Amino acid sequence: MNELDKLRHSCAHVLADAVKRIWPEAKLTIGPPIETGFYYDFDVDHAFSDEDLGKLESLMADIVKANHPFLARQITRQEAIDFFKTRNEPYKIELAEGIPEGEPISLHSHGEFVDLCRGGHCQNTGDIKAFKLLSVAGAYWRGDARNKMLQRIYGTAFFSKADLDDFLKKRAEAEKRDHRKLGKELGLIAFHPWAPGAAFWLPRGAVLYQTLSDFMRRLLLDEGGYVEVRAPLIFNQKLWETSGHWQHYAKDMFHVASEDDNFGLKPMNCPGHYLIFQMDLHSYRDLPLRLHEQSPLHRNEVSGALSGLTRVRQFSQDDAHIFLRPDQIQQEISELLALVARVYKMFDLNYSFQLSTRNPEKFIGEIAAWTEAEAALESALKANQLEYTVVPNEAAFYGPKIDLQVTDALDRKWQCATIQLDYNAPERFDLSYIGEDSKRHRPVVVHRAIFGSFERFIALLIEHYAGAFPLWLAPVQARVVVVSEKQETFARQVATDLKKHGLRVDLDLSNDKLGAKIRRAQLEKIPHMLVLGDKEVESRTVSVRTRDGKQRPPIALAELGAALASEAASPLHPH
Repeated sequence: MNELDKLRHSCAHVLADAVKRIWPEAKLTIGPPIETGFYYDFDVDHAFSDEDLGKLESLMADIVKANHPFLARQITRQEAIDFFKTRNEPYKIELAEGIPEGEPISLHSHGEFVDLCRGGHCQNTGDIKAFKLLSVAGAYWRGDARNKMLQRIYGTAFFSKADLDDFLKKRAEAEKRDHRKLGKELGLIAFHPWAPGAAFWLPRGAVLYQTLSDFMRRLLLDEGGYVEVRAPLIFNQKLWETSGHWQHYAKDMFHVASEDDNFGLKPMNCPGHYLIFQMDLHSYRDLPLRLHEQSPLHRNEVSGALSGLTRVRQFSQDDAHIFLRPDQIQQEISELLALVARVYKMFDLNYSFQLSTRNPEKFIGEIAAWTEAEAALESALKANQLEYTVVPNEAAFYGPKIDLQVTDALDRKWQCATIQLDYNAPERFDLSYIGEDSKRHRPVVVHRAIFGSFERFIALLIEHYAGAFPLWLAPVQARVVVVSEKQETFARQVATDLKKHGLRVDLDLSNDKLGAKIRRAQLEKIPHMLVLGDKEVESRTVSVRTRDGKQRPPIALAELGAALASEAASPLHPH
């Protein structure tokens, strides 16, 4: 545990101490440090309010000021169980009972507060210099919806007030940029309780989605050597048994029964692509074969985990599966890494790589194949001189992977692109190609997505750009605004001309004052406002104002379409 995690873990203990002082009947559960701070879960009938957070912060400040030392003592499992029985702490008893006999158990205390804990604390409560309680949320005990709902208090702590202030400033900005908030305000997405975990793409959101979809399709089909396919959305249980999903992933799938048979909605495209590969005879000259698909996928996420576009039950990916010979692995992975770099540069996104290796308790296939696959991915990263971190035990059950961690404008990390190497699926589906020796050989499969899911990537873009998309991505690229109804005819001509140049344009012909129309367009993050008054009608020009308030020189209507179309061109094919 690093020093910042120790500080935050200590602060979680101070929070639990404060809660027990005000609400002695509260039952303690767990309080770990997390990436942005810490939390502690409580079982208590009282519903924590924002006012309560203020009271707790005040009491925590007193505990910090008292400068209690953090002390630890080793005990046996039975001693821990007996200790928490005397304190009527059922969750701590359950945790103690789950610790294997003989493993070290420690109690950690400061002042009169005692907790079951592995450790990792400051020396004294006085070492906690800057902290803040942030919010309250619900959380099931052990993350299981069948268990009791607890109350989770989130907080954060830093070594200095300056660091805390910087965090709170970024957090406030993140709340403004929240894709759920902006998605609603900008008319992009909506959700309905009758379709939990599935987004409604409103007209502007559908344009954004389709623009990204078309961008990726052109990149892959026109330049990348991919072919597009569409496999069924629902398959018989036998397919999922062959792929291994029924054994390893069934609880995360939606199941359908029909005519005494069991089916599953596909949570991923790969098994369907294996069947497509089986449908033809392939020569070594045909490989790599790159199959691309953007069909809807479904995963049965627990309702408590659903969150806007970042955690959904229905989504689509810019998905592909590449069937290749073993001698082609290095070249293909290198080309994929170059593709990732090219795409993310277009969105001004910084990123880093993680290599996820085999989980000894959750994998299929032979260890020798896993070792070879992990070495191949690591070799490609090294050959391309890319920095990466190794994350043990985080591979998919069928193969190791390279994941892309994207850093947005607020320095937050998002997991997006993935490149996975699979030696196991070709064995399970008996896939083969005819080699130079006229014999059958096993291909290797690369699973890869560049955006990841469109839903998650769009959430990232909304928050990264704060809704102010680059012109080529903006759902509405320009709005024609009239000073009065006298310019309506010319306004329609302007809109028609711009649409002929492939631009996405709408009109504001309302009776509102010009200032209100400009303000509305700015709030909707529309890149260009094309203002028309009597002077513009007479000269057949357009006054252009940008969403950041800049005024451009008037431009003739005859030149406007080509100028804006050049500016709005896709980064794939700039004018």
